Amino acid sequence: MRSTIEKAWENRELLKEKKTIQAIEHVIEEIDKGIIRVAEPTENGQWQVNEWVKKAVVMYFPIRQMETIEVGPFEFHDKMALKTNYKELGVRVVPPAVARYGAFIASGVILMPSYVNIGAYVDSGTMVDTWSTVGSCAQIGKNVHLSGGVGIGGVLEPLQAAPVIIEDGAFIGSRCIVVEGVRVGKEAVLGANVVLTKSTKIIDVTGNEPVEIRGYVPDRSVVIPGSYTKKFPAGEFQVPCAIIIGKRKESTDLKTSLNDALREHNIAV
Repeated sequence: MRSTIEKAWENRELLKEKKTIQAIEHVIEEIDKGIIRVAEPTENGQWQVNEWVKKAVVMYFPIRQMETIEVGPFEFHDKMALKTNYKELGVRVVPPAVARYGAFIASGVILMPSYVNIGAYVDSGTMVDTWSTVGSCAQIGKNVHLSGGVGIGGVLEPLQAAPVIIEDGAFIGSRCIVVEGVRVGKEAVLGANVVLTKSTKIIDVTGNEPVEIRGYVPDRSVVIPGSYTKKFPAGEFQVPCAIIIGKRKESTDLKTSLNDALREHNIAV
């Protein structure tokens, strides 16, 4: 499959051939079932992006035709089918939650009215709360809580770009935005309205001196929104950042509420 996908990527005329179409469809089917992933953890705790799988997702769009999809009183007009058979998959789906075919959703996941895009991976025990979005190819671990209105960014191109990764046990507070391949470590807690992009300063203030990080929230970190002063030609202005105020304590239940985790650090968000 990989060889066929790579050849078609270099020569789009091959998208007209039955062999290529079948290979792409097979890759999407295996993503949908969780057999293969756009990105996966490695033995050293890092993540590997499978670019050829992303290529298959990108090329799935041009081989699909627009069609009308009717679901009860709802009507959609799109190239992508919707996921089905939630009962057999062991997934709870609250209307009008929508997940596209080609997204893997493990048994035990709860989808409140929300959206999960193609290529995404959502592992067992995770809650995708109301009006949250899991973007294309995003990787969500086990027992994660994506609170109301969370935006997890998607990524298809450029191919070498890593997807957003939320690792096991993380708690993402209401209206947080995580995009551009940022990785949130295991059991980390993001307070409400934290915005993380590839260029966002993540400042650890738990020591005697601030330590700046970009693109990664360490395991068990408790993070709140903050700002720092930056000089511009027109003057000095406050620029958003994220602040690590401490670590999740061992005494804290892994299923604690966001407020409980923040209360330990005397922070109200």
